[in-house]
Amino acid sequence: MYEILDFDANFKAYLDKWIALNKGKFKTYEQMEDAVPDVYLKWLNSPAAFLGGAAPGTFFGAYSNASELVKWMRLYEEAEVPVPDQLLDRISDLGKESLKPLVYTAAHDDYSPSVRMLAINLLKEIETGEETVNLCLRLIDARQEDDEIADAASELLRPRVSECTDKLISRLDEVNPSAREAYLDLLAGQSTDDRVFTALLEAFEQEMDKTALYASLLAKQGDERALSALKDAAANRVINYLDYLELRNAIEKLGGECPQREFDGDEYYEALKGGA
Repeated sequence: MYEILDFDANFKAYLDKWIALNKGKFKTYEQMEDAVPDVYLKWLNSPAAFLGGAAPGTFFGAYSNASELVKWMRLYEEAEVPVPDQLLDRISDLGKESLKPLVYTAAHDDYSPSVRMLAINLLKEIETGEETVNLCLRLIDARQEDDEIADAASELLRPRVSECTDKLISRLDEVNPSAREAYLDLLAGQSTDDRVFTALLEAFEQEMDKTALYASLLAKQGDERALSALKDAAANRVINYLDYLELRNAIEKLGGECPQREFDGDEYYEALKGGA
């Protein structure tokens, strides 16, 4: 076990051989391309020498220990060899048995971001429990700007926001601005708790470099009390045309009328006007 076998390279060699043998049978390159899925299916189900005669499509089905399979996934990443889709499918197929080793992998900073992302994406495919919610909260609490791990955790948590709204709201005053942004994105439109509206409005007023984001979240929240702040920003805030469009959309969604402004010279405005 734990042999690092390059499935992608083997299929490429199989495909190259097939092309060499069959290129004269097709009138166009596009016709040959259309046949590739069938070639791949045949490769999946044919005995392969690099697997000792096993078929690539069923090779990992012989293994049923989820912890070992997740470790195998990590070893592929460490070896910088593409993780076979068939290995990922097997981990997913084992369902709840894969939950703990995937949570363990996603939680540990000493693993590479890519393998942690793989673990989080696999968790999206299986039925998760409280430990997955706790994992997501931990990762989002530590969120920094351009944090793909925390953002993936947010998407993993999103279908369960209604179950843990109070936990998310309780964090709004405790976490850094980047984490608060993630929690507000999850909560907007999901909770009528006044603390959510207050936090959204405060963020809109304070984080002016994120005007478009918080305008869209205020619109999603659907509270007309935001109209005054949105209109003031649309009329007076230093913004680009794209920000203005998001403000206008939010104001109109909440039933208001957006102040008119001129954006001659704005690169986005000129590009859109030029394409009209």
